[in-house]
Amino acid sequence: MTSTRATRATRGHHITVEPGTVHVRAVHDGQVLAESRRPLVLRETGCPDRYYLPPGDVRTELLTPSETTTHCPFKGDASYWSLPGAADLVWAYPEPKAEVAAIKGHFCFYETTVVPD
Repeated sequence: MTSTRATRATRGHHITVEPGTVHVRAVHDGQVLAESRRPLVLRETGCPDRYYLPPGDVRTELLTPSETTTHCPFKGDASYWSLPGAADLVWAYPEPKAEVAAIKGHFCFYETTVVPD
């Protein structure tokens, strides 16, 4: 994990990526999919804070690559993964834009919970 903070601001749109200090967990239908004490926190204008988790903290063996891709003009092209009955539950930026390079290869879930320690 990087210890530096990345920031990008474009025409009123602002993104920061920094190391998180919380313990987060992603669960679907009672099954823990990921758990991390070293997330990256991405804060983006108009969007909820998102936790990007390192691959070693994600149970990737449970995920199936999806054909879905999306493009963000600020972050780049995202790839998605699914679970049976839960399409496109997880995404990552394999080659993000330079300003948010810290999230490269990290996984993001639509729903994560901060776990009290």
